[in-house]
Amino acid sequence: MFLYSHLFNSSRILTSISVVALSAGLVACGQQEASSPNADGGKLALNENVSLVGAGASFPTPLYQRWFQEINQDYPNLRINYQSVGSGAGVEQFTTGTVDFGASDVAMTDEEIQKVERGVLLLPMAAGSIVLTYNLPNVESGLKLPREVYTGILQGQIKSWNNPAIAQANPGVQLPNQPITVVHRSDGSGTTGVFTKHLSAISPEWKNQVGEGKTVDWPTGVGAKGNEGVTAQVKQTPGAIGYVEYGYAKQNNLPVAALENQSGNFIVPSEESASKTLEAVELPANFRAFISDPKGEESYPIVTYTWLLAYENYPDASKAKSMEAMIEYGLTEGQRYSAELGYVPLPPSVVEKVAAAADKLSPDYNITVDKAAASKL
Repeated sequence: MFLYSHLFNSSRILTSISVVALSAGLVACGQQEASSPNADGGKLALNENVSLVGAGASFPTPLYQRWFQEINQDYPNLRINYQSVGSGAGVEQFTTGTVDFGASDVAMTDEEIQKVERGVLLLPMAAGSIVLTYNLPNVESGLKLPREVYTGILQGQIKSWNNPAIAQANPGVQLPNQPITVVHRSDGSGTTGVFTKHLSAISPEWKNQVGEGKTVDWPTGVGAKGNEGVTAQVKQTPGAIGYVEYGYAKQNNLPVAALENQSGNFIVPSEESASKTLEAVELPANFRAFISDPKGEESYPIVTYTWLLAYENYPDASKAKSMEAMIEYGLTEGQRYSAELGYVPLPPSVVEKVAAAADKLSPDYNITVDKAAASKL
């Protein structure tokens, strides 16, 4: 297992995820390895080495890294290299065909999909919360941020931690007279896309002056590359606040703020509160769901699916088959690592739908999802 110390070993994540291999059988949840006439005895039998290259969102990187690490003992003939470059760059590389798969925290638009000659499958593989993490040595938990307060901070209107608006929401908390440093993404980011979509939904002023997108003109703050970079910048900057995927804050023992939801309740990010959000969202047939301001008394307000981008057509039969095996693992055994790393396991109904869509990639591989086991993930 990976030891997730010091920003998930971010120096390796920022360049590329270690080449990983797999070669005997990916199996569904609760299943034993199926018998096979092939020499390796596994469900996926490869007669030659196959390499898959992917690039995209930093949001799911720790989870993908764990998946590839755990399955490398089973599939030594298949090498998977995933680069954490951000959703924007990932979509660009996927569109130009320089990778075998991409990843994005914002589903591709119709216009983007039309540019991909080989067709596109948008496959939600995980879900997670986007949190506001901060660096205040004497306020290590319990910070509450109303909607108008965190939008005010991000717009540069609230400049100090002892601002009366923050103090009013946190009676009894000793807030320092310290400048606030906002840390935001400097690269094209699906995390930014989701976060700014939420800000635009709750603040007309933000919508009119800044708007939403993978890149925006930030009114204040300093930029950093990737969830890894924002996490590092917040960790080393007293008075800083930044937005990252929940797992990055969790694994680095950084505090996270409770945010006010649509019902007026302050919700601490967790697997449970994110699951409440997903329960309120019906995933459409094309798997593109945007959760900008969820309803629900217990819903955490900023939750998103993260999508793996696959081509509908893989001319190389071995790559098509290997893609299905990789996706099968992520939908089954891989889901077991979600909560541990700060993600939300996919609802069983979503697992089944995604498996059915991905099973069209190769006629030589059959994705198997154990429905009973999936319901217990």
